Amino acid sequence: MKKLDSFRTQTLSDKLLDVIIWTLVLFAMVVTAYPFLYVVSVAFSDGAAVARGDVFLFPVGLSLETFKMVMEYDQLWVAYGNTIFYTIVGTICNVVFTCLAAYPLSRKQFFLRRKLNFFVAFTMYFSGGLIPTYMVVTGMGLYNNRLAMVLPVLLSTYNMMICRSAMEAVPEDLFECASLEGANDFYMLVNIAIPLIKPTLAVLTLYYAVARYNDFFNAMLYLGKAELQPLQMFLRRILILSSAEILQQAGTAGAAAAAQNTLKIRYVCIVLAAVPIFCITPFVQKYLVAGTMLGAVKG
Repeated sequence: MKKLDSFRTQTLSDKLLDVIIWTLVLFAMVVTAYPFLYVVSVAFSDGAAVARGDVFLFPVGLSLETFKMVMEYDQLWVAYGNTIFYTIVGTICNVVFTCLAAYPLSRKQFFLRRKLNFFVAFTMYFSGGLIPTYMVVTGMGLYNNRLAMVLPVLLSTYNMMICRSAMEAVPEDLFECASLEGANDFYMLVNIAIPLIKPTLAVLTLYYAVARYNDFFNAMLYLGKAELQPLQMFLRRILILSSAEILQQAGTAGAAAAAQNTLKIRYVCIVLAAVPIFCITPFVQKYLVAGTMLGAVKG
């Protein structure tokens, strides 16, 4: 009743503004959700229905034959294994080095704090460029090496600044008390700073994991061997080559069934590639708003 009364007391301009805002929100939801829903519908639909263009919103003629054919492709699981390795190892290294870099820059007693913060912010606007970076990475012997997917992207400046701001929000009294008890900086980082910024770390972990999972550009530059390439490179190859590799390995029967619409094979690969991220996101969703706002309090 209170909400209804407050709505009645609103002026005409306020009501009109609310209508416009909700219209834009609904439009954004439709624009965002429909493409993915269409991809999923095509992936689960019958190939003949896809070829006729009958699929619009929901699957038509449920069929899992293309899923079975794609999942029998050996290179898919090799790429999946590589991606899982790069995502797990890369994310762990990202979070560890982000905390190690953010903690000293958040301490007011650190005499180089201002200067290092300036140089860190400087790298957000200016960089050496692609060719110098490529020369450095290959000069370190990282070409066709798994570390090429980890070391060049070991730290995100933006994420580190969010982590630094979150650590700055921790009450200084806690660090002073711990220091009086004889605790060193490493102990205060592990036992005070990190536990108190868990929501922010959860968000940064998700950011890093998604970035590592979707990274194909570094793989395209530094990984020439197919057995080292991640899932996104496999997906890129399938989309560009019109699913020719899968059709060739599937044999005559599988190829005949799938050749009705190669677009379905592409969409099946997209759905399979997106499954892990959709499985992980709900577990950290509750931290997204709180963690992002906590890290954005101070600049």
